[in-house]
Formats: sequence, structure tokens, C-alpha cells
Amino acid sequence: MVDAPRSTAAVPMPQVTRWDVVLPDEMAAGRLAMDLAAMLQSGDLVALTGDLGAGKSTLARAIIRELAQDPDLDVPSPTFTLLQSYELPRHNVVHADLYRLGDSSELEELGWYDLTDSAVTLVEWPERAGEVLQQPNRLEVGVTIPPEAPETRRHVRLTGHGRLAGALLRMRTIRALIDSAGFGPAHRRHLQGDASSRTYERLVGTQRNAVLMNAPRRPDGPPVRDGRPYSAIAHLAEDVKPFVALARGLKARGLSAPLIYAANLDAGLLIMEDLGDEGVLAEAGAGAPPAPVMERYEVAIDVLAALHRLDLPDRLAVSPEIDYQLPRYDIAALLIEVELLIDWYLPHREAPPLSPEGRAAFRQLWADALAPSLAQKPVWVLRDYHSPNLMWLPGREGLARIGLLDFQDAVMGPAAYDVASLTQDARVDVPEEMELALLGRYIRASRQANPAFDMRAFAASYAVMGAQRATKILGIFARLNYRDGKPGYLRHIPRIWTYLQRCLAFTDLAPLRTWFEAHVPPPDRPLPARPAAPPPMAPDDATSPDTNDAPNAPPAS
Repeated sequence: MVDAPRSTAAVPMPQVTRWDVVLPDEMAAGRLAMDLAAMLQSGDLVALTGDLGAGKSTLARAIIRELAQDPDLDVPSPTFTLLQSYELPRHNVVHADLYRLGDSSELEELGWYDLTDSAVTLVEWPERAGEVLQQPNRLEVGVTIPPEAPETRRHVRLTGHGRLAGALLRMRTIRALIDSAGFGPAHRRHLQGDASSRTYERLVGTQRNAVLMNAPRRPDGPPVRDGRPYSAIAHLAEDVKPFVALARGLKARGLSAPLIYAANLDAGLLIMEDLGDEGVLAEAGAGAPPAPVMERYEVAIDVLAALHRLDLPDRLAVSPEIDYQLPRYDIAALLIEVELLIDWYLPHREAPPLSPEGRAAFRQLWADALAPSLAQKPVWVLRDYHSPNLMWLPGREGLARIGLLDFQDAVMGPAAYDVASLTQDARVDVPEEMELALLGRYIRASRQANPAFDMRAFAASYAVMGAQRATKILGIFARLNYRDGKPGYLRHIPRIWTYLQRCLAFTDLAPLRTWFEAHVPPPDRPLPARPAAPPPMAPDDATSPDTNDAPNAPPAS
């Protein structure tokens, strides 16, 4: 076997791609509309050409309904209004029919540029606008009726330019995988994704559903330390091979990771088991946020206790020809993660910047605190073991009732990390008494399995790993606000701060607690949603763990 290689190069993209498609009937036309809707992003332009009656309007309407995820959406013809706009959950959409356009200068009078800015724009009769619509990212869709063909048959020539050249190639690859897996007739439904470049769809079939993970290979970012990019130092997955390896490893041990139905490893595409929509939280009612369900959290902690008592290998099979080596959660990875606090959270709180000597002192304090945990026997650290990535499967027995999602960034490391990830959930309040009850349950199970289990060492590791995780997440959520324009994550910061204080109260962490008290402002006063200036020393790092927001989809974390 060979090890799965780490991808480091940018994926080359063509400038122009063409694809000729024959649609024998309305069902095939509907599948094409589904595929196009899944491919399109804000800012894309689709130019539909063809004779009267060829089906341009029918295809445009089908695409809009797919983008709306509403098959009954009223989509009136823009023949007389020229433009019709829609505010849909994922994109704003503009549908234009320029047949009656006298001159391209009329577009400005119609408010074209304001309406189509950052929208998906579908244009019939685009030739009426001349060169105005020759934008870099566009898809040309030519619909014709083949001579002497059945009445329902259509020929469609798709020509992608710019971003849509590569997107069209990927669309074709996705359709081939869906068909080969036996889900060709399935309806594609977008699922809320996470903060990474991965996207997810539910394939709704007549006999069963599946989930499509679309995770294109991403190149490493710029070097940030010792010539290495952030993603390499933090051991973040570059492709889907780690997910496949861990999914198979977890299932082999009786746990409910998704079954992989079909895969295109080179393209970063997986079709896998759908673990449903039921998570480990319950609606509290009366407008209150969701709350942890004790029974489900107990099974989740039992999963960790059972997994951690096993002798877990650091090498897993991806396929008969390819192995994957789990990286160690080493001191370099743990330190670059906590430094996100310095690079993003401190500027967010308008704290004075640290000097190089101050940063070095911060790193040394953490290195000293983390050393005992790194000396312990390593286990699989799934790294995002919290409510968004845990599903409840009441039809299964025992530990299999917990469905596991989002483990592609797994590493070999301290057992306490995932325990802290669960009991100090970043997105939901875990009451302190519930946290302590779950910890007690884990410790009892561990001692029963191994009478030599060192409870004091585990408690110390739990405190430091919980503090490390909370420190990292403070930086990540501030970064998601500033760099990625996602201020919604800021609402979780007070919760993370509370968890951090619980962990820093542990006696062994007194030096770190003193440093935080001196340098890190608590989140107790309002600030603008986005800082006025970029934070210092902010690398363009890849998406870190703990940024997932996908309760219904595998990562759907």
C-alpha cells in the first residue's frame, strides 16, 4: 500500500469548457436544472439562447425553483417587465428577458447593475445587450430542437467561462458519480454547510436517501512559520481521504460513522449514508435556545470512553491501494491554534498588541502546560466532537445510537480533548452540573475498563485541553467575523469565555490564568461587529477545526 499524498498545488482550472447534453424528456431537463442550480454562485451569469419555443424559459423557471428549493414557486415571465428579481435563502436571483430591449443603454435605467450585483442572473435573449453581458464568469446555455427528433427532445450546449469553466467540469463529474451510485433519479437538496469550502446535499431517493459531500481539494496557503502553511502545521485535511479512512475505521469498531456508497477521491466527492436530521439537542420552547438532552449526551460520552479504551492504530486504509497516516496532535499544532487568540481575538477586543517577546512567553506557558497531556498514550481525537456533528439514531442499539460526522481533521492525541469538546459545547450552553456528571460517567467507565486509570492526570489533561480549545475558538470566532464576514459567531464568545474560566481555575494552570488576567479582555462590553483595521500577524490560514455549522449534514463542523 501507499500513503495518501498531501496535496500542495493549486488545482488547475480551464478558461473555457463545453459540454453537449441531449435531454430526451422533461425529467432529464429537470435533472439538468438541478445540477445547474447546485453549481451556481452569487455573481454568476447564465445566458440562455435558442429559438422561440425551444425551452429557454422553461429551463430558467426550473433553475429558479431549484434555487428556491420550492417546486411550486410562482415564476412569472419577465417578457414585459424585462426583469424579475427574487430574494432566495442562498442567493438573490434576477431573471431577465431582453427580447424587447431596444438598446443596451436601457439596462441602467432598469436598475440592472444594482439588481444583478452579487446575484445569480439568468438572461434570455442576451444577444440584445451586445457586449455588456460578456462578463468573465458566465455560462452560455444554447437550447435547440434537433431536426426530426421527438417533440420532447432538446439539445443543450453548455459553455462555461472563467469560474464556471471549472464548475461545469465538476458538475459533470458529480452527475456521473450520482448516476453510478444508483441515485440518478434522486432530487438534490442543499444542506447547510460549515465554515470551510465543503458543501453538502441530500439526495432524496424513492427507496433511500444519501448525502453528497463536495470537498474540492484545496491548496496549501502561504507559509506562516518555518516555511510551512497553517494547514500543514495544524494538520488540517486537504482532501477526502482522511474522512474515508476514519469513517471506515469507526464503523469497523461498531460506531455509526456514515457508510460510504461511492467516492471519487481525486475529485473530492463522496456519496454516503444519510444519518438523518435528529441531533442531540432539544428545543427548549418559548423562544429559548436548544438545550442538551442528557440521555443523548450520556451515550455520546460512552462512545468516547469505549473508543479510548481500545488500542487505536495511527494507520488506516482508504482503499485497497491507499493508506492514511493520522498525524500526531503535536506541540506545533496546538501552539499555532492558541496563537489565533493573539492574532484575532485580542485585536477584536482592541487590546494592546503583544511584542515578539510577549508572544514567545505565551507560547512557552502553553508548551509547559501541554507537555503532560502530550506524554499520554494517544487516541483518535476526532477534533469536532460536539452537538453539530452528533446525530441521534433511536432505531439503533447501544453506542450505535450516536451518529458521527465531521472527523476528517482527526489526529492522534490526548483523550481529554474530545471529552472537553463535548462537555464544553461551543454552540450550546452545557450547565456545569451536567458537565460534571458527564465527566464522572467517563471516569467511571474508564476506571472500570482499566483499574490503573489515573483520574488526577486525566483531570489535569481535561483542564488544559479545554483551555486550549476555548482559547483557539475565541480566535476562530473573531476571525470568522472579521475575515469571513460572519458576525453571527460572535454571539458564542461569552459562552466560550465561561468555559475558559472554568478550565483556568484548575490549580496546574495558575501561570496561564495569570497571563490571561493580564492580557486578555473579557467579552463584557459591546464593540463594532467588524474591527476598523485588520489584525496584526493574521495569516491567510485555511479553515481551522471547530468552525462547522452543519447540524443536518456530514461534514454536516
